[in-house]
Amino acid sequence: MPSTEPKLISGNANRPLAEAIARRMSMHRGMQVGLVDARVERFNDQEIFVEVYENVRGEDMFIIQPTSKPANDNLMELLIMADALRRSSAARVTAVIPYFGYARQDRRTKARTPISAKLVSNLITHGGVERVLTMDLHAAQIQGFFDIPVDNLYASPIFALDILHQMDGDMSDVMVISPDVGGVSRARELATRIGAPLAIVDKRREKAGEVAGMTVIGEVTDKKCIIVDDICDTAGTLCKAADVLMEAGATEVHAYTTHGVLSGPAVDRISKSVLKSMVITDTIEAPEPVKTCANIRIVPTAPMLAQAIVNIWSGTSVSSLFDTASLVPIYEGLYPRGMWGR
Repeated sequence: MPSTEPKLISGNANRPLAEAIARRMSMHRGMQVGLVDARVERFNDQEIFVEVYENVRGEDMFIIQPTSKPANDNLMELLIMADALRRSSAARVTAVIPYFGYARQDRRTKARTPISAKLVSNLITHGGVERVLTMDLHAAQIQGFFDIPVDNLYASPIFALDILHQMDGDMSDVMVISPDVGGVSRARELATRIGAPLAIVDKRREKAGEVAGMTVIGEVTDKKCIIVDDICDTAGTLCKAADVLMEAGATEVHAYTTHGVLSGPAVDRISKSVLKSMVITDTIEAPEPVKTCANIRIVPTAPMLAQAIVNIWSGTSVSSLFDTASLVPIYEGLYPRGMWGR
């Protein structure tokens, strides 16, 4: 007989996050949820093999697998796990993809280039996945690339709680910064949540991949600036933007980024930068250099993802998690209720 609770299974991309989600669902939702016993491993030629040791017939299955580095391996793990569950007669397969790789290739920027995000969405859809749960897609329109339901959560409610906690609720000298014109809507949304003004760092490029200069649009003198973005890869632009803000009179600069890709020289750049702190989430498993970097903090997404999974399983609203106030009881252990006064 199928169980009366959702079942979780994890690949190798971010097992600590999967375990945290299962633990959260068990401790705070009164469920007996653990990760389904399975092995996801590789043959000598690096072919991926999946074997599920538990019966999943008729079960509501949730695969927790971000498609972060190595993106191709993690994507194939997700597809093969979905196929294994579908062929084992699972009632429904939901892919929980906290970080959706290939999202930056959401349109053709030049002639004879692919739209890889659409290709990946087709692979996931035809691989047996019936629903996707993700967080902060690089472009919201990627939801339309799928022919199945997609729930796109936002990290900004978590960031709002964290900012209010770190600033002791005093927003009088805080200003939210968009690192480019394309990120204005994301920055404005966070600014509205915490009741802070908005400024923009405008980039000028003389040729592709090279920033010729930056200009601050807005008055940041004597302000605590908070740069908000969805992805930080090599951190070059971020660190340069922090320098420009300090030169423009900011008292301190913080950064809030959902997905800490942090490849190449990123950690070294951040550690040597003027950034007082950089906050990322755990959608991507952090390597040791990130964990030990003095000015990088990691905030958990497990409470939000766990609640979203429960809501999907029970057929209740997922969009309720878009409101910061609704997250207060979920994140009460980290951020006291009294800190949210709006």
